Amino acid sequence: MRYETSQFGITKAGQPVTAYTLHNSNGMSATILDYGCTVQSLIVPDKYSKPTDVVLGYNTVEEYEENGGFLGAFIGRVGNRIGKGSFELNGQQYSLVINDRGNHLHGGKVGFDKKIYKAQVVGDELVFNGVSPDGEEGYPGTLTFTVRYRLDDANTFHITYNAVSDKDTLFNPTNHSYFNLAGSGSVLDHELQIFARQFCVADENCLPTGELMNTEGSPFDFNQPKKIGTDILQPDAQLRAGNGYDHNFCLSDTGEWKKAARLYCAESGITMWCCTNLPGIQFYSANGLTERNGKYGQMGKRGAICLETQVWPDAIHHANFPSPVLKAGEMYVSQTAYHFSVD
Repeated sequence: MRYETSQFGITKAGQPVTAYTLHNSNGMSATILDYGCTVQSLIVPDKYSKPTDVVLGYNTVEEYEENGGFLGAFIGRVGNRIGKGSFELNGQQYSLVINDRGNHLHGGKVGFDKKIYKAQVVGDELVFNGVSPDGEEGYPGTLTFTVRYRLDDANTFHITYNAVSDKDTLFNPTNHSYFNLAGSGSVLDHELQIFARQFCVADENCLPTGELMNTEGSPFDFNQPKKIGTDILQPDAQLRAGNGYDHNFCLSDTGEWKKAARLYCAESGITMWCCTNLPGIQFYSANGLTERNGKYGQMGKRGAICLETQVWPDAIHHANFPSPVLKAGEMYVSQTAYHFSVD
C-alpha cells in the first residue's frame, strides 16, 4: 500500500482537515478525511477499466459541515437509534441527546462524525485515535478508541474498530458510506443479496419494536439476489414505516467472520461483498436523502444505499437482542470489509 496526504480544507472553527489517500496495485484507492474519519472517496476500476467512485461525498469541508446524511462518516458512540434517548445500566438511568423524532440517533448532536482525529500510518493501516470523555452526549465512561482503515491488493477495503472504557458503557460504531456502484444515478437497478432470514420490525420512527419478522416471502427477502427496486413500492406496512428500506437485518450473532451482503451493478460490472463479525446490517435505501450537489453533481433519494454493520438498533431495551454493553476494561474489537471485483 502507498499513501499520500493533502489539505482538504478548513472547518468553520478554523481547524485544518487532511485527506489521506490509500492506493493499491490494481488502480483502486480510498480517500479518508481526519474530519469524522470520513470515507470521502472509494475508487474502483469498472469492467471497462474506468475509475469509478462508488461512494457519495463532497469536495469541500463546508459541505460536510452544512449537510446532514452522515455521508461516509464514522458513527459513534452508538450507531442507529436509542429509544427516547435514555437507558438504564447497572441500576442507573442515563439521558442522551435527543436528535431524531424523540430518539437518540448516531451518537447525538455532536457525534464522532463531527470531530477531527489524530492520524498515523502504522504498517499498512491508516489509524485514527480518539477519546470520548465521560458524559459526552450523555454516555458514561471515558472511551479510548481507534479506527483502522486498510486497502489491500485483493481490492478489499477493511475497517476495524478497537475501544476500551473505564466504566461500563454502550458502544456500537459503524460506517455510514452510501454506495452507488455506477458512480451516479439511481440504485434501484442494483442487485442486492443479504444473508439474513429475519429483520427487526420497526415503528413509524424506524425504532425497533423488539419483534423479529421472517424475510422469506416478504419484500425484505434478499436471500436470493434481486433488484432493489423490485419490491420497494409494495404496499407493505414496514416499507411504509421506513418510506422504503431502513431496517436491521439479523445476521449470525456468534461473532464469527461471515458474508453479510452482496451488491452488484450491471452497468459498471462491479460487485461488492460486505463481510463482518457483527450481528446485524442496516440496509438503508437513502429514503431521506434530499436533493443536493455532491462530488459529481446532483444526488438524492434512492441514489445510493447504506450497508451499516452493527449491533441491532436500540438493543439496550430488548433482552432478545445482542448486547451493546461494553464492560469497563474490556477490549472492543469489530471488523467489517468491503471486497470489490468486476464481473
